Amino acid sequence: MSLVAGIPLATPDAGVGNDEWWVVGLKVLLVFVFLIVLTLFNIWWERRVVARMQHRIGPNVHGPAGLLQSLADGMKLMFKEDLMPKGVDRFVFVAAPVIVSIPAFLTFAVIPFGPTVRIPFTDTYTRLQITDLPVSVLYVMAVASIGIYGIVLGGWSSNSTYSLLGGLRSSAQMISYEVGMGLALVTVFLFAGSMSTSEIVAAQGSNQSINLFGADIPIPGWYAFLLFPSFVIYVISMIGETNRAPFDLPEAEGELVAGFLTEYSSMKYAMFFLAEYINMATVSALATTLFLGGWRAPWPISIWDGANSGFWPVLWFVGKMMLFIFFYIWLRGTLPRLRYDQFMKLGWKILIPVSLGWILLVATVRAVGRETTFSRTTLLVAAAVVLLIAVITMFIPQKPKLEKPTEDDRAKDFDAFAGGFPVPPPLVHTPSRSETDTRSKEGSRG
Repeated sequence: MSLVAGIPLATPDAGVGNDEWWVVGLKVLLVFVFLIVLTLFNIWWERRVVARMQHRIGPNVHGPAGLLQSLADGMKLMFKEDLMPKGVDRFVFVAAPVIVSIPAFLTFAVIPFGPTVRIPFTDTYTRLQITDLPVSVLYVMAVASIGIYGIVLGGWSSNSTYSLLGGLRSSAQMISYEVGMGLALVTVFLFAGSMSTSEIVAAQGSNQSINLFGADIPIPGWYAFLLFPSFVIYVISMIGETNRAPFDLPEAEGELVAGFLTEYSSMKYAMFFLAEYINMATVSALATTLFLGGWRAPWPISIWDGANSGFWPVLWFVGKMMLFIFFYIWLRGTLPRLRYDQFMKLGWKILIPVSLGWILLVATVRAVGRETTFSRTTLLVAAAVVLLIAVITMFIPQKPKLEKPTEDDRAKDFDAFAGGFPVPPPLVHTPSRSETDTRSKEGSRG
């Protein structure tokens, strides 16, 4: 057993992927219980925060401050009648909520909660992470994208127009914002030099500095600062990916009743919402890992020598993750739902082009900084200026094209009561087929 900065490192036999079976089982059980309890808390917290924003009380009856309200709602759904409409595909209808829920739990397998620790009451050391892969981030995105199949299949198998439209919207939404989310992570891979979640956290552990006008300005090593455009694009994409307000178009009650959930009830209905809240926690945990230093303590807590050892990092990790959950709730209580065309325009015409341009700039900075002696700080400033100009030009309103009004438009705009008494509209003569043939023959003769 070796020590690095006072933190015991596990031997190769006790590292990630080499744990004993009971250690792996204990980790899986703890992560499962953590996600269930976190979901119950997030539902209560969302209702209380939104109620506070709207000057209401919120749940306050069941348990202290209403903390048991989510549990009571879950028990109520469990004992509600499970309806199955006529004409549904029974197997797919039942399997859809399961397909949505299982990937939501699997994604937390590669999320690091902390460093290597000693399991209490034992002499076994293990890392606070179920497992790690060289392509952990790609694993998270691949598994998370499987869940959309459950939503699409649930909408298709319900034998309902509203459910089918909600499922189709979800598939289009996932494709649009999965691309933007993936492009936002490319720059993280370029800076960290790895797709492993634990190595990306380790790469953010050292502080960085930018030389401006001869002075070294220290900045945190978090990629939320170094790669701020990628961070913003990822945050927008993760909201669209999880179908949350203001991007909750697959469940829009105004035109789709409840979308893909219209025909579901009882525990199947509850499983869809369980997957939604766990997916919120998943993308928040991934954002914490990739952009906010993961389980490492923020400044000024990081000044304390023991901040990044033991079980304290779990507290910092959960705290950062809850900031993103609060951001979700804040958006829901603040912004109205977007129109579908606005939503697609944001994904395809703004997020994806900006992501591609930002990747090109970051790759250029990395390549030039390695192969030449040119200052990386100068390149970063130049890249920021170019990016700022690109963003500004995107918001410059375009001059609308003036179209000449046709006879049909004049007839539509005609006001019969403009002179004080009704008059008939002007006749718009549409030539018949025989007249058209006659004119064409006369023209050919001439």
